[in-house]
Amino acid sequence: MSIIREHTQHTLTDVWRTINIDALQEDSSVNFDTSALRPPVPEISEADVRALTSRVRQLLRGGDAEGALRACLESPVYENGGSNTEAAKEAALQTVVEVLQSIKASDMTPVLRGIYASEGGSEALDVLMKYLYKGMAAASTVPPGGSAPRTPTRVTPQPTGFSQMGPRPGASSESTGAAMSVLLSWHEKVVEVAGLGCIGRVMTDWRRV
Repeated sequence: MSIIREHTQHTLTDVWRTINIDALQEDSSVNFDTSALRPPVPEISEADVRALTSRVRQLLRGGDAEGALRACLESPVYENGGSNTEAAKEAALQTVVEVLQSIKASDMTPVLRGIYASEGGSEALDVLMKYLYKGMAAASTVPPGGSAPRTPTRVTPQPTGFSQMGPRPGASSESTGAAMSVLLSWHEKVVEVAGLGCIGRVMTDWRRV
């Protein structure tokens, strides 16, 4: 017993605890650049968004609602820590909302199906879902008696279909509810066309508009 005890005391140490096991695995994050998992997103400035808004309005005036919505969804403004400022993201949201408001209720499903059937259509509707959630979050954070800073929150009747949203003093509860109703209507139609998987992809995507 004395020989075993002496051997244990002199040869067994805690050095093994300092070994970095991850470094011994070929597929470990230690052995490759993890930035490859999150490729850089394009930098889009507020000026770029304003230019896109001008082009989108031209498409709307020409009656191409599907093309206008597609143009918005093909150039989403993601957070990247660079030139994609909050102003650019808010301007992009405003543009998407403006397009949504210009589309008749009866044209919602045909427009979405047309986009979904095109190349990259599934990803485009995922982007739309992100903007819908962003708009809902902005509308739901309006304090009682206050108004959202930049996101439109009032709905007024328009001959085109849904309604045009904008702030109206003294009616925050009414306007917030109306704005939420419009966004929820689009949410329902997107799920109808793209399926429930659209929600899962949006919730797990690290890119945020």
